Amino acid sequence: MSDQTYCDRLVQDTPFLTSNGRLSEQQVDKIILQLNRFYPQILTNKEAEKFRNPKTSLRVRLCDLLTHLQRKGERDCQEFYRALYINAQHLYVSLPSRKAMSPMFFLACFSVAAGLAFLIYYCSPDPRVLRGARRVIGFSPIIIGKHVSHYLLAFLEKGFNEP
Repeated sequence: MSDQTYCDRLVQDTPFLTSNGRLSEQQVDKIILQLNRFYPQILTNKEAEKFRNPKTSLRVRLCDLLTHLQRKGERDCQEFYRALYINAQHLYVSLPSRKAMSPMFFLACFSVAAGLAFLIYYCSPDPRVLRGARRVIGFSPIIIGKHVSHYLLAFLEKGFNEP
């Protein structure tokens, strides 16, 4: 999909994550506790206490945590995203780094499906091929979406039914 690493994604997502009101104090605490409990090599007890210190503003603690994770490496950034998904899924799905990948994924899937449809249409007017194509494209909603597969099926049927 993309050559972007988790550390790169974290750099891209940091302004979004640290803007006011995105993550609540409880969500940040849950993320820190998850990283500390399940992965003490990522966040030691001392580090977790530092990032959960209520005397420091939430934004500063979150910035410090994200910087800390970026310095530690790829696996640590990946585990942060896993913890974010578990504790703030609504925020995870709207991250800038995730939205940046979506159009390319759609275009790639659509290109494959369209190429398959044209290949079938121009290479074999045999009705048996149409049945096979219907099976393949019939399962394609998993890959390319329900609405697109209906258009491809209609295109195939129209092409094979013409004299």
